[in-house]
Amino acid sequence: MASPHTAGTVALMWSASPAIRGDIAETEKLLDQSAIDVDDTTCGGTAAKNNVFGEGRLDAYAAVSATPRGALGALSGTVTSGGSAVGDARLSLSGPMRTTIVTGADGSYTLPKLMAGDYTAEVSKFGYVTATGTVTVVEDQSVTKDFAVEQAPSARLTGRVTTEAGPEAGATLVVQGTPVRGTTAADGSYALTLPVGGYDVAVTPVSRCASGTSAGVKLSGDTTRNIELAPRTDTFGTACRLTESAFPTGDTKLTMPNQTTGSATVNLPFPVALYGKTYRTASATTEGVLAFGTSSTSSTNSTLPTTTTPNGALYPFWDNLQLDANSGVYTGVSGTAPHRRLTVEWRDVVIYSNTAQRLTFSAVIGEDGEVSYHYKDIGTGNYENGSSATIGLENATGTDGLLHSYNEPVVTDGNDHKGVEGATVSVRQVGTEVGTATTGADGSYLAQVPATGDKATYDLAFGAAHYAGATAAREAKATGIATADAVLATGRVTADRTAVTEIVPADQSRARELVLTNDGSATAYTVKEKSGASWLRIASAEGDLAAGGTRTVGLTVDTAGATPGSVLTGTLQISSESGRTPLTEVPVTVVVPAYQVAVDAGATAASTDTRGDGWRPDQEYKAGAYGYLGSTGKVATTKAISGTADPELYRSARQGAYEYRFDNLPDGVYQVDLGFAELGNAKPADRVMDVMAEDAEKVSNLDVTLVAGTFAAHDKTFTVEVTDGRLNLRFVGVSGKTLVNSVRVSHRPDLG
Repeated sequence: MASPHTAGTVALMWSASPAIRGDIAETEKLLDQSAIDVDDTTCGGTAAKNNVFGEGRLDAYAAVSATPRGALGALSGTVTSGGSAVGDARLSLSGPMRTTIVTGADGSYTLPKLMAGDYTAEVSKFGYVTATGTVTVVEDQSVTKDFAVEQAPSARLTGRVTTEAGPEAGATLVVQGTPVRGTTAADGSYALTLPVGGYDVAVTPVSRCASGTSAGVKLSGDTTRNIELAPRTDTFGTACRLTESAFPTGDTKLTMPNQTTGSATVNLPFPVALYGKTYRTASATTEGVLAFGTSSTSSTNSTLPTTTTPNGALYPFWDNLQLDANSGVYTGVSGTAPHRRLTVEWRDVVIYSNTAQRLTFSAVIGEDGEVSYHYKDIGTGNYENGSSATIGLENATGTDGLLHSYNEPVVTDGNDHKGVEGATVSVRQVGTEVGTATTGADGSYLAQVPATGDKATYDLAFGAAHYAGATAAREAKATGIATADAVLATGRVTADRTAVTEIVPADQSRARELVLTNDGSATAYTVKEKSGASWLRIASAEGDLAAGGTRTVGLTVDTAGATPGSVLTGTLQISSESGRTPLTEVPVTVVVPAYQVAVDAGATAASTDTRGDGWRPDQEYKAGAYGYLGSTGKVATTKAISGTADPELYRSARQGAYEYRFDNLPDGVYQVDLGFAELGNAKPADRVMDVMAEDAEKVSNLDVTLVAGTFAAHDKTFTVEVTDGRLNLRFVGVSGKTLVNSVRVSHRPDLG
């Protein structure tokens, strides 16, 4: 029934505007622009345009209202930035009618039918400062109006995404409402460049044991934001994590009724609690299920939870599996009460879908209630990797459970669950090398060696750059196949910062630190500046990092001889025997400001903070200098201030100032750092204020007591562009008098 409504709407539009009668393209554009978006992406597409509602729900009134009537003219032009065309810019006109158009790849736009009259124009695009202007459309004439937009000040958002298991590699980051997205590196690090402002960053992990999240960030300069993903849990609270451990085996073979299907009773050596219910017996099935509740020998796996049987069960690998003379299901008990562990091992079982693929796995139940699944000798075949299996666990009624995977290849071997590509394998017999191989991208290898009809012992040696070697011994005979896996130990060195940015005035120096952490095996490390920059000195530049150890590297930045208003750039190179990342690079940016004034509000003497930065005493504004304006007073305390390494900066404050003014600034982008601390027994809502810079609101409804409490430091940082040689910082009291403890203004030539 959509066609009659659309036809009627078009008739109304053409009746109102004879100028567009028969103009299908213009009519369709007006219908699309006035339609109401419906977010229904069940059949694909986006909220703005999808395969269910198309451009959206028809709005007849809006379509007729948007139709040009009366005297008409045309408008065209080009949108540029710095002399280059800006495509996909959005031009919105408001006047006798409202309309919007998006520029083409060459920055051009054309509006052939506009109602004559005066319009206000607005040009916007992500990453650019919105431009405004006016234009007059003349009856029966074509007017040309070009627009120029400037790129918005941008900043780098960097950090590391982690889970309980450590760095989360391959996680996807999407900055909501923008085209910006990224993926974390092997060490979980990420880097995004965005215009300054506020954003929500959605993070989707690769790990099936972690939950996605959305992190709100405000960028006023280069910012580091580490994101820790919470564990994914079911309703009961069961969570999972990936670990590395020796493979547990059973020592008592169960008697199964036959090789194709069936189950055997497992006598539990201790009561087992699962989802709040206690069990004393269980049954292990050929199909890779350990059931404590209602059992089933169904070989047709399903997703979890499900009320169909089996229930109250562990599913280390539920699939259509079979046994033969070389395979079996084994149990074993280890430890002493109350720390015993029951192992149920499915050894060398056959996968029905591909009998050439075998696998070995086990489920371990601890007396403390912990459950773990283990896998051994997993090859590259999809079936043995889980493409037709269910892995998880569920409660006795099948109404709650934690699904790790369903019909997806997720099972892997190795130190970090990934193969080592390019490792060398040497096979020796009685000291003589008889075969070699090199591992592929998945870590697999194949070496062919001479053999006889009798079994003989072969010694294998594994090695790879930046890894410790490993050895193994296997027996083999002619036409036989022997399997030998190896885990190569290696370091995993990471830095606590993915980038270093410092603001240091000319002819001064600052001491900073970079902390290295090793989550792998012991390794040596070295740190150097890539190009040998003379302005950067490194202490503890080399040494050894124990497994699980940390080391602090000293960095000294010296701007002697640097030109004010310049930017020094370099790269720290961190080398170690870390197999995945033997070389990590950390960019270093040192801003040498052409102007910097740091005011210790309410203080009467100069001071230096713990970072070596100097602070000037407070003063009333005088033309050509800096200072506060308004009927003000000083507030001070001798009490301890929490949340800062520099409590002295927060023990005095200026109260009641309506502005701090700074004169004789070179034009450019500036970073403003404000320090706040409530120095009395105020309650939330007693003191609320806004902060404006160059007539733009930068901090809204700041209630320090509400967000930080009393006698606690709270900082705000933002950037602002100065074009008239003066910076006006306005403090607006919404409730109570304004109060600020420190104000620092720094030129940021690196931002624009």
